[in-house]
Amino acid sequence: MQRTSLEIIQENRDYTLFSWSVQGSANPIHLKKGQGVWFWDGEDNRWLDFSSQLINLNAGHQHPKIIEAIKKQVDELCFAGPSFATEPRGVLGKKLAEVTGLAKTFYTLGGSEANENAMKIARLFTGRDKIITRYRSYHGATMGSMTASGDPRRWPVGPGVPGIVRVFDPYCYRCPFGQKVETCHRECVSHIEEIIQMEGPSTIAAILVEGITGSNGLLVPPDDYYPKLRALCDKYRILLIDDEVMSGFGRTGKWLATQHYGITPDIVTCAKGLTSGYMPLGAVIVSDAIARYFETNMLWGGLTYSGHPVSCAAAIGNLNMYEEDHVFDNVDKQGAYLASRLEEMKRNHACVGDVRYKGLFSVIELVKDKATREPLAPYNGSSPEMAALATHLKKNHVYAFSRFNMLWVCPPLIVTEDEMRYGLDIVEAGLDLVDQALAPELTASGTGVRK
Repeated sequence: MQRTSLEIIQENRDYTLFSWSVQGSANPIHLKKGQGVWFWDGEDNRWLDFSSQLINLNAGHQHPKIIEAIKKQVDELCFAGPSFATEPRGVLGKKLAEVTGLAKTFYTLGGSEANENAMKIARLFTGRDKIITRYRSYHGATMGSMTASGDPRRWPVGPGVPGIVRVFDPYCYRCPFGQKVETCHRECVSHIEEIIQMEGPSTIAAILVEGITGSNGLLVPPDDYYPKLRALCDKYRILLIDDEVMSGFGRTGKWLATQHYGITPDIVTCAKGLTSGYMPLGAVIVSDAIARYFETNMLWGGLTYSGHPVSCAAAIGNLNMYEEDHVFDNVDKQGAYLASRLEEMKRNHACVGDVRYKGLFSVIELVKDKATREPLAPYNGSSPEMAALATHLKKNHVYAFSRFNMLWVCPPLIVTEDEMRYGLDIVEAGLDLVDQALAPELTASGTGVRK
C-alpha cells in the first residue's frame, strides 16, 4: 500500500535527525521528485527551487547528462579504495587542474572535510600553526572547519581547535571601519596586515576566505580587494586558501569566484557545484609548490571514500555539461536580468536596504529604515516581518533560503528568464507585504522613504 506524504514525513521525524534544528520544531517538506528548476512535494504541488536546494544543485534537478555518467560508472565499478588509481579519479584531477590553474587534487566527501584538510595541508607545508579567517564566514560543520567559521553556529561547540585568528570582512554596506567603498583605503585589507604583525607573520600558515561569502550575507568584495589580499599573502609568505564550496563552479559565471578578480589562490576548496549535489564530493586543489612538497614529505591525511569513482564520474559529467550546454553564458545572461530586477527592488521598496550579486549568486538585505539601516531582524535572530516573508514564499511554492534579515536568490544555473521572472514577481509581492507591515505610510513609488 502506498504511504501518504504525511506518513513519510512522520517516519523521517521519528527516525532521523535534521540539521541545525530543534527536532521537535522540524517541519520538512516531503520532496517527491524534481525536474530542472522545479520540484514536487508529496501533495504534488510544484515548487520553484529558487535556492538550488542548499545552493548546490547548479545543474538543476535530474539532469540527464549527469545521471548517465553516474549510471555508466555504476555498471563498471562502484567503489575503489583510496590507494587505487581509477580512470575517473585521474580524469577529474586533470580537469580541475585545468580550470583552476592549480596542480593536484585531494578528494573529500564534502566542503567541510575539504576545508579541514586544506588547513592541515597549509600547516604541514608551512610549518606554521595559525589560520586567519573572517568573522562573517562559514567553512563547515566538522570541528576544525566550524572553528574557522565566524558563523554563530560555532558558538555552542566552542572553543574548538586552537590557532584560529579572525579578522573583519569586506562588508561595504555595513563597513566595520565606517568607510564608503568609493573613498575608503581598503581598511578591510590593511587591518589584516596589522593583525598579521600583531600575531607574528612567522606563526601564520594561511588566510582562509570564501571566494564570495555565502550564508553570512553574500559579501561581494570591491574589485581591488583580492589583488591586495594576494599581495599581502605574498609579502609575508602566507598561503591563500580560497573556499569556493558555495561560490564556485559556475555560480558566479566562472569556475571560481576569485577568477573575476584576476588572482590565483594557493589552495582551492570546493564541493556543492562540483557535482551539483548528485553525488557527495569535495576537493582540495593545491598549487604546484605544495604538490611538489608532498612528493618527498608525508601527506598526513586520508579518507576511506577519497576519490570515490561514482562521485568522480558525477563530477566529470557535471563539468562537461557546463561546457557542452554553455551554462556559464546562461549565468551571465540571467545574472544580468537578476541584477536589473534586484536594483529595481532596491529603488522601489522601503524595506530593501541593499542588494548584492555576482552571476546567479545574490542576496536581498532587508531593513526597517533605509536611513538608519536598522536590520529587519537581528544578527542570529528573526522577526515577524521576516517570518511573514518566508510564509508568503512558501504559500506560493517558492523555495528560497532566508536567514537573519536576508533573502537569497540563487536558482539553478539552467534557469530561464521566464522562470526568473515568475519567481522574482512572487518575491517582489512579498516585499510589498513587508513594506505594508513596517508602516502603511511607506511609499512604493520608488523613493523608499516615509511620507
